[in-house]
Amino acid sequence: MASATEARRFVVATFNRHKAAELHALLALPGVTLVPLADWPGATPPEEHGATLLENARLKARAAVLLTGLPAIADDTGLEVDAINGAPGVHAARYSGPDATYASNVAKLLRELNGVPPERRGARFRTVCAVAWPDGVELSADGALQGVITEVPRGENGFGYDPVFMPAGETRTVAELTDAEKNVISHRAKAARLLGALLAKL
Repeated sequence: MASATEARRFVVATFNRHKAAELHALLALPGVTLVPLADWPGATPPEEHGATLLENARLKARAAVLLTGLPAIADDTGLEVDAINGAPGVHAARYSGPDATYASNVAKLLRELNGVPPERRGARFRTVCAVAWPDGVELSADGALQGVITEVPRGENGFGYDPVFMPAGETRTVAELTDAEKNVISHRAKAARLLGALLAKL
């Protein structure tokens, strides 16, 4: 395992500023400094060719360790929609193609679900967080948020599929929740809290 001094600094291995902000807020541990990988000279996103969320999270964490020599935290998130056999799944970020944007991904999802009744629009967000150390030790944690896909986007907060995902028991989409509300229930919050609890024990 890394030295005590080294273990207090973790690289957050994401180039998505929204994810980085959420992870920084969720992994605010006493005595731990989180360093954005995007600020590291020469850093570039690795190709995410994993078949699962865990594989992609580990891939990103390991790549950050190799570049920086510091322990690294990464996450990968997927959206599983029941009516389309769990798609987009691990390919959520690139669902509408290699040049996908949040808007184009949402538009494609809504096209795929056109005419599907509310009772068949069940879905879940899943996030896997992984941490890797330079000596090869790794930990991971996952979280899920159940809900349904709405027929039209609603809300200005959040990112990705948040405007069309309504959590179970809610009447608002994730994009209509405040950051504080989202960080209580979200898939990323659940995974990050569990990972934070594991890190706190080290």
